[in-house]
Amino acid sequence: MDTAPAAPSRRRLLIGSALGSTIALGGVLAARAVAGAGPRGVPAPAAEEVCVVAPPTPHDPASGLAPLAARPAPADARCPVCGMYPARHPRWAAQAVFDDGAAQFFDTPAHLFLYLQNVARYQRGRTLEAVRALYAADHHGSGWLALDDAVFVQGSRALGPMRTEDLPAFASAKAAAAFIAEAGGTPLRAAALRRSLPAGLRAQAPHRHP
Repeated sequence: MDTAPAAPSRRRLLIGSALGSTIALGGVLAARAVAGAGPRGVPAPAAEEVCVVAPPTPHDPASGLAPLAARPAPADARCPVCGMYPARHPRWAAQAVFDDGAAQFFDTPAHLFLYLQNVARYQRGRTLEAVRALYAADHHGSGWLALDDAVFVQGSRALGPMRTEDLPAFASAKAAAAFIAEAGGTPLRAAALRRSLPAGLRAQAPHRHP
């Protein structure tokens, strides 16, 4: 009987087994890194990571808009909190404008409020102190509202672009009340939301660390 091929076959099996073990170990270490733990269960240093790169959009003098004015969300602008495209959800969008006129766009007001809690977490090199203007889109489609002038509705049956609880914004208490009569919820102002976000909205923050 010819048994010559047996040895190479055994070698191939051993090599394949070693490669499989290496790949499996790499997967475990990667999973631990994502979960915040290093090899052998040693906790890794907490890192304020961001899922996507979403830099602010510089002010365009040719637009004719003042540096701190609200402006349309560019089609390619991404939310720094979730990575979605705010221009695709104009009734939910929000924006923060910095002292240099650059604007950061958000797909929802909830993500703007999350961003304001820790600006540097989502955009390295930027600070809350440098934010000069804040806007939210009127949910009825009438344009941008200064954040402090808007009335937000929390806990309604209307889900945001990510199909989660959110904060539709309205130009007046009367408009918010009409919305609440149909979809439920509670009216809130920006000052209260900046002091403390409801738990359902805080839970939307990515990369939470204990």
